Amino acid sequence: MRTLRLGDTASSVGNDLRAALASWGRGDGVAGGVALIGYRPPDHPEPLEAVILLPRAVLVVVGVDLPDPAMRLEAPLSGVWKTDGWPLTRQDGPVNPAVDALGATSAVSDALESARAEPLPTGTVVAVGPYVGQVSQPSADLVRGVRILHPEPKSLLTAARELSTHTRVCPATDARRMLTALGVELDHADLVAEGFGDVVAPAVAAASTTFIPKIALEANRPEPAQARQRSLRWLPIAAVLLVAVLLITGIAVAISSADEDPGGGQAPHSSGSAVPVEGIGYTARGTAEATDCAAHAFGDVQAWLQANRCARLIRARFEAADRDGRQAAVLVSVLRFAGSTSGAELRAVADRPGAGGVRDQAAEGVPWPGDRQPAFTSAAYASGREGNSVKLVQAVWLDQASTPEDPALREIATRALRLGTGT
Repeated sequence: MRTLRLGDTASSVGNDLRAALASWGRGDGVAGGVALIGYRPPDHPEPLEAVILLPRAVLVVVGVDLPDPAMRLEAPLSGVWKTDGWPLTRQDGPVNPAVDALGATSAVSDALESARAEPLPTGTVVAVGPYVGQVSQPSADLVRGVRILHPEPKSLLTAARELSTHTRVCPATDARRMLTALGVELDHADLVAEGFGDVVAPAVAAASTTFIPKIALEANRPEPAQARQRSLRWLPIAAVLLVAVLLITGIAVAISSADEDPGGGQAPHSSGSAVPVEGIGYTARGTAEATDCAAHAFGDVQAWLQANRCARLIRARFEAADRDGRQAAVLVSVLRFAGSTSGAELRAVADRPGAGGVRDQAAEGVPWPGDRQPAFTSAAYASGREGNSVKLVQAVWLDQASTPEDPALREIATRALRLGTGT
């Protein structure tokens, strides 16, 4: 972690935050990334504790000094905070400091839009002090990408990993653009050392590549008559070979079309090898595709899709094994749109509690592979956005009852955001 101090912070808990970041050390051995201490967004009244650019996410950290240490803090995004059962009241600010934190996140997101880089998921961390033993947050707030915690090294690292939901590492070229938008310049090599990708972003590659055609030195030399005659003798043979290739191609297309779903989806396929993601193994259990996204959704998500066009829906099934060997069923739904704005709007709808989602293929007559049939009615949920696509994940246990607040299931769902759908 590379820390750069741009200014003074606004709260005393910032000292604990800086100590936690320093404990991660330089480089990407623990987390990597760049932390801008004391960054002040344009037109924002006061500086933030930090903006942390990670290889897979951006974290906006806002500090809150409580009147006294607390063993337990109840901290909803909407409503009154309570410390050890007593409502939080202060004369110098609102009773719900999360309001300011969300405003700060929006200000940073606006500043990053000018970077013209591939967007990273932006999470909010509210660092509270002088000490809090336990923080209680509604599960819906956690799904929105908000973590409220006392900034100890372990708790801050856990939040950073949970909020790092981008499916691939941010290239160093994009990281430089984002840092430039925030008023900071770092070398490419420094960013690579902090875990950013040592590759050239697609936009840069397209802008800097020139194709130079080959020029035959003897192109204008007249072709001998004997060579022309040999070429003419080969024309009938070449025509016969071309017809044979076309026939074989047509047969192959016909066979593959017979395996596709008549409704536009691809027949599910499975893989026996598990893909590890930070200690959790995911085994593919088939995918299905469709262009009528609303037909495979329910609730408010379906209503939104009926009013807004979705280009493509991919549903991928996985079975996951956590560190204790428990088995979970995971449904990863990827919805692709023509523009990034539509994706952001859908994610905002899907993140609301009780807003519905995307149905598993079992509801349409395609059973889950094997003898176990999971129901996603009480699933843990996670969401992410990558460019013009939105990824919605649901996870339930295969051999026990599930709840949306189950920490282990939430971890499985969050990690699954990094999985590819194989299409």
